[in-house]
Amino acid sequence: MSSGTDERAGEASSTRVTQHAGHGADGPLLAPRGGGAVALPRSTSPLWSLALFRSELGITFRRWRTLALLVVLALVPILVGIAVKIETSDGGTIGDGGGDGEGPAFLTQVTNNGIFLVFTSLAATLPVFLPMAVGVIAGDSIAGEASAGTLRYLLVAPAGRTRLLLVKYVTALVFCLAATLTVALVALGVGALLFPLGDVTLISGTRISFAEGIGRATVVAAVVALSLVGLTALGLFISTLTNSGIAAMAATVGLLITVQILDSIPQLHVIHPYLFSHYWLSFADLLRDPVYWDEIVKNLGLQGLYVAVFGSLTWARFTSRDITA
Repeated sequence: MSSGTDERAGEASSTRVTQHAGHGADGPLLAPRGGGAVALPRSTSPLWSLALFRSELGITFRRWRTLALLVVLALVPILVGIAVKIETSDGGTIGDGGGDGEGPAFLTQVTNNGIFLVFTSLAATLPVFLPMAVGVIAGDSIAGEASAGTLRYLLVAPAGRTRLLLVKYVTALVFCLAATLTVALVALGVGALLFPLGDVTLISGTRISFAEGIGRATVVAAVVALSLVGLTALGLFISTLTNSGIAAMAATVGLLITVQILDSIPQLHVIHPYLFSHYWLSFADLLRDPVYWDEIVKNLGLQGLYVAVFGSLTWARFTSRDITA
């Protein structure tokens, strides 16, 4: 992230602190002097928590970095759709995908029904693009504030460390959902423009109505978004370990790449079920009739385990951290 972006992020966070640091529940809040933080009465009003969340959400989605990530994600289904259209319009055919229900198998059906571009795009972005974008947002959440020098001032406002952590995590989860929906909605729009729409033939051969196909696509998008909650918790934990936003983002993305490599080595099959990315593509089982829930449930359970473990570590680290250092 460039220094200009750092300055804008710092100014935005300072503005947020100024907005919320005027008065607490028990009286006026004083700005720190001489660089030291001042312990002040804390507000416990739910409305204040909502205002903090709304402010954090607004700042996150107004950053150029966030918008750039969403634009890059939106380009993936556009490029895939155009590539498939050019390939088929020239008389070529898309190669056989095998039949395991993952990306290539979806790709073979895009020309018959544009809704399959949604599944193809999610399968294409989930291993790398979506988690990298989430890793950038989660990794920068706390470390970025520390790097910009605004973390201590956020805590001077009546936020409280636990409440601030929850707001940061929920904001990152909202980005997970927004990023997933960006890919899905753009893919649906491009699929409708370039290919026919109609009844959906599932990968198990069953034919369902287009409306039911949209319903399944919605559930698929929700499962994909939920598949990223474990990585989000891990990224937030890494963000509490350093005062450098760039270092936290790099570490989170680097760990993601390392886990993907480990998951591709057959000799390490013993650890594969414990890697947060191992069951990511299990969403394909939602396009079977009947739906195979085994790996989907394992995926969601594994994500919950990562949230519990790294959420606890994040809380323990952040609540004992010296933010004045």
